[in-house]
Amino acid sequence: MSMLDLDKFRATPLQHDPFDFLCVPGFVKKEHLEALHRDYPKVDKPGSIPLGVFPQGPAFDAMIEELKGKEVCKAFSEKFGLDLSKYPTMFTARGMCRATDGKIHPDSASKIVTVLIYMNPPWEASGGRLRVLRSPDLEDYAAEVPPDEGTLMCFRRSDTSWHGHYPFEGQRRAIQMNWVKNSVYIWHEQWRHRVGAWAKNTLGIEQKSY
Repeated sequence: MSMLDLDKFRATPLQHDPFDFLCVPGFVKKEHLEALHRDYPKVDKPGSIPLGVFPQGPAFDAMIEELKGKEVCKAFSEKFGLDLSKYPTMFTARGMCRATDGKIHPDSASKIVTVLIYMNPPWEASGGRLRVLRSPDLEDYAAEVPPDEGTLMCFRRSDTSWHGHYPFEGQRRAIQMNWVKNSVYIWHEQWRHRVGAWAKNTLGIEQKSY
């Protein structure tokens, strides 16, 4: 049984102001949320962490496998007008947010499409709400996305795909999936994030925030 509501994804129009993006609350089906909360990686450090660094359970593994599948790739390819099947995918997970996270950026040029799936209880904090920006100014925004459980936010990366959020400190779970230009970038990022997680855990060195 699919954990993802691709029909809802397909029915949600792609927004073009200020760049190609869409937000789909309820992308992860409600009946799977309890198991996914239970099996989410036990990330107790800030930063983007490659999958497998922290323990994760079978329901989470099943969702990642579905995200890697042909049907998801086809749906996103059709939505963005791209053939994403020829590009590799990269996954990371976040569990904790620092006050220094959320700085405005457009994403690395090696990324093609960024997908965020949030896994948090209904979000009441004013910080930590991702804003889709028209410029590098948090008040110049086209949309604001609370990181509520099951919500998907995705966008096509460009030099002006600005996004960020006001500071928040505490638990903020987000799965990030990217279609990227080549596997070398995946290797580099996985290595960087693994070293960053090790340095933070062993030496107390903060991983750079992106």
